[in-house]
This record gives sequence, structure tokens and C-alpha cells, in this order.
Amino acid sequence: MEKLFEPLTLAGNQLKNRFVMAPMTRSRSSQPGDIPNALMAEYYSQRASAGLIITEATQVSLQGMGYAATPGIYSEEQINGWKLVTEAVHEKKGKIFLQLWHVGRVSSSKVNGLQPLAPSPLTANNTNVYIFDGAPNGDATFVPVEAPRAMDTTDIKQAVKEFAEGAKNAVAAGFDGVEIHGANGYLIDQFLRSNSNIRTDAYGGSKENRIRFLMEVTEAVIQVVGKEKTGVRLSPFIKFKDMDDPEILDTIMLAAEQLNRLDIAYIHLCEADWDDAPAIPEHFRAELREKFKNTIIATGNKTPEEGGKLLENNLVDLIGFGRKFLTNPDYPERVKVNAPLNEISDPHTLFGGGGAKGYIDYPFFRTEETHH
Repeated sequence: MEKLFEPLTLAGNQLKNRFVMAPMTRSRSSQPGDIPNALMAEYYSQRASAGLIITEATQVSLQGMGYAATPGIYSEEQINGWKLVTEAVHEKKGKIFLQLWHVGRVSSSKVNGLQPLAPSPLTANNTNVYIFDGAPNGDATFVPVEAPRAMDTTDIKQAVKEFAEGAKNAVAAGFDGVEIHGANGYLIDQFLRSNSNIRTDAYGGSKENRIRFLMEVTEAVIQVVGKEKTGVRLSPFIKFKDMDDPEILDTIMLAAEQLNRLDIAYIHLCEADWDDAPAIPEHFRAELREKFKNTIIATGNKTPEEGGKLLENNLVDLIGFGRKFLTNPDYPERVKVNAPLNEISDPHTLFGGGGAKGYIDYPFFRTEETHH
């Protein structure tokens, strides 16, 4: 596990260790306006001992929103709200990237008042989003997604522009970089997969056409913030949200080659994190390493030992941890001294819509060294 504690230079950013706090939706933004706030600043700054923090997914427009109370990065108020977060993290010598998000068809007019947009007019089966409608415990209420409208080329250009604007706004808010969310069944992933993208124009059909939207978004983001501030998240092995595509691995490899050509800072693999999830084959990792020369992040419920082994074998460079950081603000320190870990205190608070409970009240483990 020693390798987890080694520093790394990520496109000019000095990371103090190889722990990444992975993006996790927590729905704590202030309403109305989906504005980041002081509570969120406290949450992220508590976790600044991670080598890199990647924020929760953040919508690049109202159209791109799929879940209630998730933050945005398209208004002046949102930019100012995020400044509280970046300042608090930088004060603790942390590094933080903002994850740029457009949900595509994974939405409902109950969330944002708009019909969802998607590459093709196909509704995602067995897929829900949530709203807060005054349920007891402040709980989220899940509602099924609605039928999307197929995007025309004007819509596509608009979405590309929104990602670029979001990236520009993120850097204005003080972020060290941005991560383009191309994973988990959201808009970019919908373009990548042959089962959710049945277009017959330049954005559908062949693998080359299906990666076009991802490449256009990435190029537009690079133009405004630079390649060294740009990462991309992909989820080749995740089939949730009706995303089972037999061609996806080849499509992802083609995308990786093109992203390598653009020389972006990193590719972030979102890997399955449930107990009997399929293991990622070593040959896939080896091939990705061959095709993509810069930093690779792997996230998916790994133990520190599993993460350390991937680092030792030079298959990845950084390891993302989600729930472990959610419940243990000082997770790297706990791993170092083999301290017990906090468990999730109350599942109702995961998407709590507001409030400090189950968000910023997880205790720190204090070692002697911390006191000196």
C-alpha cells in the first residue's frame, strides 16, 4: 500500500498522495438556483487530505440537470458558491477538479421543467431520478425518467458550448481543472453506446461517429481551459440505466486513442462497485495503458490493498475512493495507521437535500502525530 502515499505530478499539479476522492452526488445545493454553499465548502475541505478531490457531478445547464438539489456551474451565483469550496480546499493545500455533467435522457420534467434531450428518442428502461417533495426525513422521492426528444445538430452544438462554458466558469471559480462526465449512462455515454444511439447522421452508426460528441466536447473544453486541466470519466463495464452495449469496449478503446492524441490530463475509469460486480480483466487495463499515455484513475470500491496492487503493477496512477471518503473525512490517515472506519450513519442522509447530518458530522480519527 506504500505506493498510495507517494506523491504524483498530475499535469503540473503536485498531488500529495495517490488517493482520489471520487465524485458523489449529495444534493446539498441551496435553493432556488442550485447554488453551492458554505456547508459544501466545509464537506470538501474536511476531505482535503486526498491527493485529488473530484467534485460531485455538476450540471452545465438547467437542461443538463437530472436530480433535485444538485449544483450547477452556469450562473454567476453558482460560480460564487463554488469559490467558497475551492478556497476552503486550497487553504488546506488540497487540489480539486469540478466534474462537468449533462444527464441527457436521465431526467424528468418534474426535476427541471424540461423534456429530456438524448441522441435518440429512446426512454431508459428501469431508470429513476429523484425530487424532494416534502417526504418525511427530507427523503428523496424517486420518479421514472421521461421520454426524451432526439437532439438535432443545433442541440448538439448547444450542449458542446455548455460544457465549454461550464469549464470556463469552473476555472473562474478557482478549480484546478475539470472532469468531463462521459460515464454512467449520462449524455456523453448515451452517444457512445450503440443501444442508446441509433442516429444515422455524423453522430451515430459507426464507433468513429459515436465518439464524435465526446471528442467535440473535449476539444471545446481544452480550447477554454487547456489540455492539462481536462480529464474524462468513462465507464466501459457499467450497464445500469439501460446501457448494455456489446460494442462498448472497442468504442472506449477508440476514444482512449483519440483522447491520448489530445494529450488530456487523465482518463478516470468508473468501475462497478457492488459486491458481485465483474472484475475488470487485466488485459483491458494493459491495453488502455498502451493506448493512453497520461494519468489513469481507477474508482470502484477497492480496498487500499487492491488499489496499491494496481499502482505497483503500473496499470493505473491514482485510486478513487467514494463511500470511504464520504464516511471518513481523513481516510488516507486512517489507512496509514490502520484505524477503524466510520460506517454510513443513516442512509436517508446520502441524498439529504440539505442539512449537516450525515454530511459534515462524521468524526475524524486523531492520531498522536496530528496533535503535534
